Amino acid sequence: MSNPSLLILPGDGIGPEVMAEVTRIIDWFGAKRGIAFDVSEDLVGGCAYDKHGTPLHDDTMAKALEVDAVLLGAVGGPKYDKLDFSVKPERGLLRLRKEMDLFSNLRPAQCFDALADFSSLKKDVVAGLDIMIVRELTSGVYFGEPRGIFKEGNERVGINTQRYTESEIARVARSAFELARKRNNKLCSMEKANVMESGILWRDVVTEVHEAEYSDVELTHMYADAGAMQLTRWPKQFDVIVTDNLFGDMLSDLAAMLTGSLGMLPSASLGAPTENGRPKALYEPVHGSAPDIAGQGKANPIACILSFAMALRYSFDMGDEATRVEKAVEAVLADGKRTADLLGEEGVTPVSTSEMGDAILAALDASL
Repeated sequence: MSNPSLLILPGDGIGPEVMAEVTRIIDWFGAKRGIAFDVSEDLVGGCAYDKHGTPLHDDTMAKALEVDAVLLGAVGGPKYDKLDFSVKPERGLLRLRKEMDLFSNLRPAQCFDALADFSSLKKDVVAGLDIMIVRELTSGVYFGEPRGIFKEGNERVGINTQRYTESEIARVARSAFELARKRNNKLCSMEKANVMESGILWRDVVTEVHEAEYSDVELTHMYADAGAMQLTRWPKQFDVIVTDNLFGDMLSDLAAMLTGSLGMLPSASLGAPTENGRPKALYEPVHGSAPDIAGQGKANPIACILSFAMALRYSFDMGDEATRVEKAVEAVLADGKRTADLLGEEGVTPVSTSEMGDAILAALDASL
């Protein structure tokens, strides 16, 4: 059998720096665990525009459709702010999501015990937090038609349309139910069925999928605004949350800050299973390109490393190896290693991007 294939797209800003540490971990798996990956690398975002005049070359898009998984660093930066909207760096990422049909976005919010004090919530509220938000990614108000800014009489009107089909809701619901089965068998579906027809359909379809295929999973429903309140009141009541594109965008960012640092948070965007049973998949850290610190060795590589751990778990069915990476990160944090974004204690000297990579590799060695 051929090795699992990965396309690495470091992107802009701190993307290449954090991705370099992931590459070292990929190499470690080959050398120490006998798990080899066929790795290729290409451009996306501003660096792709600089070379090709487009944020994602057609050849790169073709590669992304061929490999088992794509691992992306970050895109964008002030250098590209004045570009036409159609060629901004972020359009490359959006094209990947659209053409790979990545409809299920997984955003974990996990609070390592060593970082519980970094959250704006009380320590007992967030310590040990481990929830997953599943956001529908390719439909809803961000894609619905009609949309635009129109003239109506003497004033302008901005229009966006919230639109979902039964099949779009059902497929992301199945993705969330499958995930819940692998965790604590609990799923909370969030919408606004009290004021939105799309919310009524969402609740109906999720319930139908549950009754027909996943009755073993505990399903609850909650209005999205109440969900936001509950996430800040007692987030550990949740395990997996599934919601639409708009509410998922907001709720996942809210949940992200429960953990204290965006530099810690990975994500996965998954599509339908392919012929080999693996879903089309894109893995990326939640943080941006942070151009203000690019090239200075200050970037936190943990989110990108944990994104690779998600690839091990969801694309390559290597859950034990994913846990190995996650426990290595946890051990390093418990040992007091901190990049600049994680400084809170007085007298702690930050480690560089590569030094954090060194520490995680040492912890991986210790796990053997």
